[in-house]
Amino acid sequence: MIYPVRTPWLLKQIYSECIWEMPAYDNKIYLSFDDGPHPVATPFVLDLLKEYNARASFFCIGKNVDNHPDIYKRIIQEGHRTGNHTFTHANGWKTGTEEYIREIRKTSGLISSDLFRPPYGRVRFSQLRKIRNELGMKTVMWSLLSGDFDPAISPARCAENVLRNMKPGSIIVFHDSEKALDKLRHALPLVLEEIKKRGWVTAVL
Repeated sequence: MIYPVRTPWLLKQIYSECIWEMPAYDNKIYLSFDDGPHPVATPFVLDLLKEYNARASFFCIGKNVDNHPDIYKRIIQEGHRTGNHTFTHANGWKTGTEEYIREIRKTSGLISSDLFRPPYGRVRFSQLRKIRNELGMKTVMWSLLSGDFDPAISPARCAENVLRNMKPGSIIVFHDSEKALDKLRHALPLVLEEIKKRGWVTAVL
């Protein structure tokens, strides 16, 4: 896979209405997890976050919330924030705008949030406008990809992607999913330990 670990400046300018990073002045880091809830990965993440007294934002797929309501409820109960990630992990570039908006609306019946993240980061400008104007939602992207979704990289490389590049204000993407789990188990404890060591704090979006 070819993808930038750090989001290029030009991409931020093209999609300037999206949220790519947060203010850096207060030493906060914004961990986010996509694609859950998952019956194994999400409880692992939640247990680890609790151990470090850390907070995160979970961009959930509607059908997974429907399948695992108790895990979704736990995310909320433990002080994390959730966001909409469509109902079926729809690719905006391959999905008509009206169908895409229906996916988001369907998920909004399960997730009460004004945050949206497009799967794969692929969304059309027509879709963005409707997400903002019709749904009243903010589209959140990221400044740093862990790469935990990439089968070609090692767990050590996944951790290195984050540890080398994170800074206050970073929005970091992990995935609480089956394919990311091995990398997540290695990388997330190292990242949380380093955040603690640097005296930073985690926050929800």
